[in-house]
Amino acid sequence: MDNFVITIARGYGSGGRTMGKMLAEELGIHYYDRELLRLASDESGINEELFGRADEQLKQSLLYRIARKEYKGELIPPDREDFVSNDNLFSYQAKVIRKLAEEESCVIVGRCADYVLRDMDNVIKVFVHASLEDCVKRLEGMYSLPGKELEKKVLETDKRRAAYYRYYTGRDWENAGNYDLCVNSKRLGFDKCVQIVKNYLDIRQGK
Repeated sequence: MDNFVITIARGYGSGGRTMGKMLAEELGIHYYDRELLRLASDESGINEELFGRADEQLKQSLLYRIARKEYKGELIPPDREDFVSNDNLFSYQAKVIRKLAEEESCVIVGRCADYVLRDMDNVIKVFVHASLEDCVKRLEGMYSLPGKELEKKVLETDKRRAAYYRYYTGRDWENAGNYDLCVNSKRLGFDKCVQIVKNYLDIRQGK
């Protein structure tokens, strides 16, 4: 692989972002998370705030809960009323993700990047997870909320991410078959998780 992309899907509180940043730093490549929203805004001319509101979330209507809009790459032109719809925001974000994958090596967190790049050979797809108890413990240092509230926050966030993923991909977010590697961040620790991904990258590159 001349250039490569590592996509990271992650359970809330599992530390997927931390792991992604560590990987990018050790490999000397770019890390993309919320910066994707700005890049998609620049690409489309749509206000970045709208991308932020739609980021990895679905509208809570019954229609969105039962519908599916599998991503196929279509972009809605500016003269259409639904130009700033959540579906079009996703498509512009996906366009940016594909452009990055073609141009540079990088780490991309979330936003169905594993599915958006599913037809590209230079992609390593990782899912980072940990038990509910471990995720809650990790979040205790970030939020001044009681344990039950944190537990609820983890479950609700993962539920939203799963619904978002299913809507745009038609797949189960937690299905190991979607990914090359699934790692337990608590059981192994971030350093070993990073090393596992790096070792796998070396194997894929024939080193």
